[in-house]
Amino acid sequence: MMEPEAYQRYAKYNAWMNGKIYGVCADMDDALRKRDQGAFFKSIHGTLNHILFGDRAWMKRFTERPYKIAAMGTDLYDDFEALRAARTEMDEEILEWSSALDREWLSETLTWTSIVDGETRSRPCWLLALHMFNHQTHHRGQLTTLLSQQGLDAGATDIPWMPGV
Repeated sequence: MMEPEAYQRYAKYNAWMNGKIYGVCADMDDALRKRDQGAFFKSIHGTLNHILFGDRAWMKRFTERPYKIAAMGTDLYDDFEALRAARTEMDEEILEWSSALDREWLSETLTWTSIVDGETRSRPCWLLALHMFNHQTHHRGQLTTLLSQQGLDAGATDIPWMPGV
């Protein structure tokens, strides 16, 4: 199990990277953002929606807040600016949540029923929190590839290059 400070660092990294990715995406034509590029969630826009979907699903489980969640693969937002605003709000909520983490919660077990396969599972909270951050990073890696294919660069993506580290 990692210390709460590690998750707080991941939350800061998440917000930093989302700001960078959304900044690049904001300058793109909407049709290009939504064009099927053969990614798992088809497009840049679809992948951005999926990352938000995943964060909402996990944060709903972690905090019991009533986040709006659709079926996996369904865009939460068709409008980019609405998606960007929801992303910013979620990043702030993740930062707030991570700042209150303690070893006690991290050592607990969370039981949930998956919206993907309907199976009920139990896992340590520390592992699920780590998974949430890993999931974000995984799909942002896909996004940087999709952006690169369009000749766009989000810049440095590694934690040691994050301001304030």
